[in-house]
Amino acid sequence: MWYAIIGNDRKSSLQARLAARPAHLARLEALRDAGRLRLAGPFPAIDAEDPGPAGFTGSLVVAEFESLDAARAWADADPYLAAGVYASVEVRPLRIALP
Repeated sequence: MWYAIIGNDRKSSLQARLAARPAHLARLEALRDAGRLRLAGPFPAIDAEDPGPAGFTGSLVVAEFESLDAARAWADADPYLAAGVYASVEVRPLRIALP
């Protein structure tokens, strides 16, 4: 089943985000290479492709896991969570209506 993983950034977390980004991307690339990643990306804090020092407010990952527990376990191991980028993470089942 597909799951939406929504990470909400702490205020002033841009530097921690940039430092943890390579490890975060490596995990996403592993999901992609396994054919389990639908989409992933950050939410810019302003209406701009590159928000610069305004940073980001969070991230969205849509990926396939065998269960809600497996999706939560994957989200709980995210380098952004360990680095203090995320203040909270929500994991929800998602039914894809349109490809």
